[in-house]
Amino acid sequence: MNCFSYRGYQGTVETSIQDKCLFGKLLYTSDLILYEGNTIEELELNFKAAVNDYLEFCKLQNKQPKKPFKGSFNVKIGQELHEKASQRASEIGKTLNEYIKEIVQKDTESHV
Repeated sequence: MNCFSYRGYQGTVETSIQDKCLFGKLLYTSDLILYEGNTIEELELNFKAAVNDYLEFCKLQNKQPKKPFKGSFNVKIGQELHEKASQRASEIGKTLNEYIKEIVQKDTESHV
């Protein structure tokens, strides 16, 4: 996915053939924050302006800006893979949660 980054926020880069424009959405917020532009440069400027406006709005509203992550989520992997993962976790002396957390942590750290 193509994304902009600014002040710890990410936003998408998308196209609309019908409207002949570029647009995007600020990710990982509870609010819907959209921006658009006719060029990548304009889109990036509008993305940064949207982040700044969002942060200012949150400050004025005494609101926490980022969408909080709970630290837990459900993943549907199918019965067979669930069983294999549980068995592997048991073989190495870990809970399924510890095993999955370790795999995700290794993968995300290797791409930073």
